[in-house]
Amino acid sequence: MPLLARHKSRFGPPISIEEELKTGAIAYCQGGYYQSRADKNGVSLLDYIHAIFGQLRQLRAQSVLIIGCAGGSLATMLSRVGCDVVAVDVNPQAFVLARRYFGLPAEVECRVADGFDYLLATRRKFDAIVVDAFRGGRIASELMSEAFFAQAAKRLRPGGAIFANVHVARDSDSMPERVARRMGAASSDVRILDRPGTRYRNAIVASGTLRGLKRPALLMPPAVEAAKLAKALAAMQFVPYKASKSNS
Repeated sequence: MPLLARHKSRFGPPISIEEELKTGAIAYCQGGYYQSRADKNGVSLLDYIHAIFGQLRQLRAQSVLIIGCAGGSLATMLSRVGCDVVAVDVNPQAFVLARRYFGLPAEVECRVADGFDYLLATRRKFDAIVVDAFRGGRIASELMSEAFFAQAAKRLRPGGAIFANVHVARDSDSMPERVARRMGAASSDVRILDRPGTRYRNAIVASGTLRGLKRPALLMPPAVEAAKLAKALAAMQFVPYKASKSNS
């Protein structure tokens, strides 16, 4: 794949922006992982982004805080349907790359800050908060703590919800359940949207006002790979977990 850009980062491995000749897709890679992958119009080619987007649209979220930017595909998609989006990332390079290579709209408000610090400092409230912050392939652990989710819950408007993207290596991986329990310390309604049977996948853990939430459909098809994404979304399901106050 042609390399469009490569940048050293103080926040993990170098970042590379690559173009796929066959599909025209643009990929934001760090540490051997896709942090973003989008078509030429900035629409994501990652199933979990469409899963979060679909759930936010079901809940009619108008104001959304996204912690973790990378290529900013989710922010771009939400902005295009009229949502007010604030994107927070500790790395200022992320916003430069997102605007230059992924078409992140000027309407998206970009804040350079640690996600937890931003929640502690701001008095703004949001209909939804999305946590998608990774350093290479590793999740930022401080953004998956009970204290973090409790603070995030304080920044929600009535009827709001929190969504967290987590990596799952295999069905025996307990990370989604651990995150769900930590969310559960601040919310009585917690759900896991997952795709059991698939190795090295993404699951979405959500909390807040989730009444009536259904499995998401593909609402914004990209220019390529739309059928593949629709199939992946159709295979997702809400899975049960054992509610507990344990942080293990």
